[in-house]
Amino acid sequence: MAENPTEVAVGAGVIALALGFLVYAGQVTGFGVSAPDHYRLTASFRSAEGISTGTDVRLAGVKVGTVTGLDLNRDTFRAEAQLTLNADVLLPDDTAAMISSEGLLGGNFVELVPGGSMFNFEDGQVIADTQGSVSLINLLLKFVTGSDEGSAE
Repeated sequence: MAENPTEVAVGAGVIALALGFLVYAGQVTGFGVSAPDHYRLTASFRSAEGISTGTDVRLAGVKVGTVTGLDLNRDTFRAEAQLTLNADVLLPDDTAAMISSEGLLGGNFVELVPGGSMFNFEDGQVIADTQGSVSLINLLLKFVTGSDEGSAE
């Protein structure tokens, strides 16, 4: 079998490209990273309307994390959102989480409002103070009818 220098060079290039892709994929997925670059919190909402997996988590208007899971707690009948936050964002353990809207036609996001506690959340803890999404239709019904009949609270 004869070795052609061009074929050897192309083969080496393909192998180098494949290795580069594997290193990149490992960095993006966090595989093999020794220090965690994020931590997870759970927030329980009465209504999680408008958010889903991939929704931004913001602090002072800056994205600091993502909603990575959304499930129904069958015991409390509340929506439980798993929030993954950047490790460099240390939040007091009395921080509130609320579902906010970017505007009338904008999407929703989870807004974090830090408290004043001396202690910070640790990985896996639960945010106790939450406010679910507000239905625009219910607000319009309250305004038009002047009553609270459209409210489900």
